[in-house]
Amino acid sequence: MVYDTSDEGRARRLAAWGGARRRLAEVAPAETIGGRLARLAAEAPAAYDLTERADVYGDGAVEALERRVAGLLGTEAAAFFPTGTMAQQIALRCWAGRTGNATVALHPLAHPVRHERDALSVLGGLRTVHPTQEPRQPTADEVRALDEPFGALMLELPLREAGFVLPSWAELEAVTGAARERDAVVHVDGARIWECARHLGRELPEIAALADSVYVSFYKSLGGLSGAALAGPESLVAEAKAWRHRYGGQLYQQWPAVLSALAGLDRELPRLPSYAAHAGVVAAALREGLAAAGVPWFRVHPEPPHTHEFQVWLPYPADALTEAGTLQAEETGTLLFRAWWDEQRVPGVAMTEVTVAGPGLEWTARDVTEAVAGFLGFLERTEG
Repeated sequence: MVYDTSDEGRARRLAAWGGARRRLAEVAPAETIGGRLARLAAEAPAAYDLTERADVYGDGAVEALERRVAGLLGTEAAAFFPTGTMAQQIALRCWAGRTGNATVALHPLAHPVRHERDALSVLGGLRTVHPTQEPRQPTADEVRALDEPFGALMLELPLREAGFVLPSWAELEAVTGAARERDAVVHVDGARIWECARHLGRELPEIAALADSVYVSFYKSLGGLSGAALAGPESLVAEAKAWRHRYGGQLYQQWPAVLSALAGLDRELPRLPSYAAHAGVVAAALREGLAAAGVPWFRVHPEPPHTHEFQVWLPYPADALTEAGTLQAEETGTLLFRAWWDEQRVPGVAMTEVTVAGPGLEWTARDVTEAVAGFLGFLERTEG
């Protein structure tokens, strides 16, 4: 089959995914503007005093969110940014100026390398080195072994492209300690740090305390509209705000994103540990269902999942797998898998990401294995 990449094809998939009665997580891109506005209007009054005036250039509700984030992470201050891409570039730029070293050590699968169009070098004048090429978190020995000085070590927690993988707490302590032995600061890409506490066995302030600065996202785990924050020492945050203005991030009003972030912190943050725990149930049931069906090769990675998100790999074309999931959602109202991607490192294999959130808590292991069997039936149709 040929994967329909047209606007009509994408609209059909989103309609099928969003219309499914049973799903493991909400499908944000499928939500209508009206639905999103209604949800924000329902949640915002509990998140913030709506009798306050709207924010102007970063005051009011924006400052309230910044204080909330600093309090949650145990840092001196935090700054709101319209995007995480901007927040991280500015953080690393500021640290380069302070350390006198424009080299950043980070994983080649990290977001600034894979998804930001070389912005670290093009805009910030920074260069990168990589402690490891392996699809996992770097080790302390690898950081110590880097053969040139670097001013900052950036750790993505969890490392999404490798399967939302995390180190153990001991490994995290060791790798941050190794950076300090090299006279480097530590910056954490914590877009999804909210979901890391269960695996690491520590609360957010203790995790953040291992770093010199932390970036967090408000939409990746919390279901906000958009936005991010950079947390760290007060002097760094003040400098970052100056660069935020230079980069065009000093928006006139940001209350919709801010209110949705505050609501997400109220609604989702307390539930993330339960999502991560249930992801283990879902992952084990997926393995059981795929094995029982006699699939010639598959991988659920990591198992058990480190967060409430993980990868599934199957030996079929991505187009066929995506179509099978769409048909299952259209015809049965059950959404198990969404989009798949051909894995360039392993020809003939495709990968998808699975997220287990609020709706997924209702799924039993049997529900998952039955959905797997149904999905494989639709896959036979797409390949026929």
